[in-house]
Amino acid sequence: MLAELVWLVPLFPLLGFVINGLGFGKLSRSTSSAIGVGSVALSFALVVGIFFQYLGNHQAVTVNLYEWIAAGSLHVNFSFLVDALTLNMLLIVTGVGLLIHIYSAGYMSHDEGFTKFFAYLNLFMFSMLVLVLGSNYLMMFIGWEGVGLCSYLLIGYWFKNQDYTAAANKAFIMNRIGDLGFLLGMFLIYINFGSLEFSQVFDKAASGFSTGDPTIVAITLLLFVGACGKSAQIPLYTWLPDAMAGPTPVSALIHAATMVTAGIYMIVRSNVLFSLAPFTLEVILIIGSVTALLAALIALTQNDIKKVLAYSTVSQLGYMFAAIGASAYTSAMFHVTTHAFFKALLFLCAGSVIHAMSGEQDMRKMGGLKGKLRITFITMLIGTMAITGVPLLSGFFSKDEILMMVWDRSPFAFLLLAITTVLTSIYMFRMLFMTFYGNFRGTHEQEHHLHESPTSMTAPLMILAVLSVIGGYLGLPHLTGLPHALHNFLHPIFEANTRLIMSEPDATTELLVVAGATLALAIVVYVTYQTFAVKPVEREIDIATKPFWYKLSYNKFYVDEIYDAALVQPIHILSEEGLWKTLDVRVIDGAVNGVADAVRGGSETLRRLQTGSVRAYAASLFLGVVTVLGYYLWR
Repeated sequence: MLAELVWLVPLFPLLGFVINGLGFGKLSRSTSSAIGVGSVALSFALVVGIFFQYLGNHQAVTVNLYEWIAAGSLHVNFSFLVDALTLNMLLIVTGVGLLIHIYSAGYMSHDEGFTKFFAYLNLFMFSMLVLVLGSNYLMMFIGWEGVGLCSYLLIGYWFKNQDYTAAANKAFIMNRIGDLGFLLGMFLIYINFGSLEFSQVFDKAASGFSTGDPTIVAITLLLFVGACGKSAQIPLYTWLPDAMAGPTPVSALIHAATMVTAGIYMIVRSNVLFSLAPFTLEVILIIGSVTALLAALIALTQNDIKKVLAYSTVSQLGYMFAAIGASAYTSAMFHVTTHAFFKALLFLCAGSVIHAMSGEQDMRKMGGLKGKLRITFITMLIGTMAITGVPLLSGFFSKDEILMMVWDRSPFAFLLLAITTVLTSIYMFRMLFMTFYGNFRGTHEQEHHLHESPTSMTAPLMILAVLSVIGGYLGLPHLTGLPHALHNFLHPIFEANTRLIMSEPDATTELLVVAGATLALAIVVYVTYQTFAVKPVEREIDIATKPFWYKLSYNKFYVDEIYDAALVQPIHILSEEGLWKTLDVRVIDGAVNGVADAVRGGSETLRRLQTGSVRAYAASLFLGVVTVLGYYLWR
């Protein structure tokens, strides 16, 4: 069986990392790109083969390579699990990842660290593949930490820029906060189940714990903290927009195919535990819905084309978490899949625009690019239509499915997501019209050098555009009477979940959601076109003249400033004034230096007794003898 060779899937990118890493400064660009792209292509080809074989028998396979840890009652195997959920993620990671690697060969062609960049990309792929393939929580955690390390390396890739280095540090530190929650959750899992293997944990949980058990609630809340860090949800989301410091292909890889989907995957994989904790699901539903709305509100006023897409990712992840909170795990994975297509497409299109604009990312200095970058424009239009839910494109199916699932569980969360849907249409078409319509607002030199990207960059755009159109047909609405292909494919993952509450929206609800969303979208497109395509766009904005809501959005609701005032500055003051200047310098250093000063002072005094005078020594000896004799005579 091909599934027995699944260990080769992560091995190929790992070998690419080793070869390019050791060959940095020695390998040519063509050789480096061939190794980097080829390693992922081999992984993708093997995954496709395993996928078709799985379709023939629908049999999950666990591949044990060796016993990794044996300490007392703790036994952890270095093993991989191949089932429907794993294959869903593998196809996304290797397929979309391959297109991003191909794109990177053109985008980074003039970068001096070309070989190193491909080494980092391959390591990123290896880490994500280990994460989704692991058959136990410890294997998943190894990949979890690996993608965190790679995000740090790639976000701060241009490390000579201090702002980029700060962004990499921010991503690394905020992810460590979430990772602590994941780690504590793993400790609780082992204490209560005696194992970290998925199969053993889920079987014992389903048979031995009641719904709402405090232990399960504690475990799931801790795991959710880990998911919030990796998948950028409130309060651990602020690192993701700053991650735009990395090269654009990195942004596409993080936002579409790898890192940010890890939290969603982990919870869906742990669906048995989460279905036993209704309280945790309520928390997830609320945080997901609020995050989706908050990020959409911020995206409305951002002018950096990549920042708009970054906040869009945070918002779309909120949809996925809301679906999980409504126990619609399949709907969450459906949106993970379609989002991978159109978000990778949008980021790579943004990279094509930035490439043509000689590095410019401010949309206020673009405009009129539609005629110069025709392929980029058409593909970005398709991506924008897909994410905003234009009927019959991928986002239309997955987004509306989530709305309908959430409606059954929480009308309030549905309202938040419905508002978010309208806001998504506003900021995405604002981005499209500011970038491609109107008059060119850049410099004469930029206009002179405008050109379409090379084939190595445009070919992935066209493939992703096609996937963004057809990807939604994996999950046709219930009212069509046709099977939901992805739901049927993932069904075996939920067979052991006896607490899963499945619901199917009625046809009336589906029609109302579709009609309402389509009408709102049409209105938004018309208004944004009139505002940002017909009317001239301001190159400079005086924030002081803007209304209060605009200032809040433009300044990202001052969340970073609040974190700085509430957490960073108090810790800084405590560290500097309390621990360093008082405890360290005055108490610890004072005690150590005080002893040294006392010894030195005493030594200085005793040293003066050594005068070098024979007469003085004789007199001292005489006085000593007289003193001793006197003591004994008068005692």
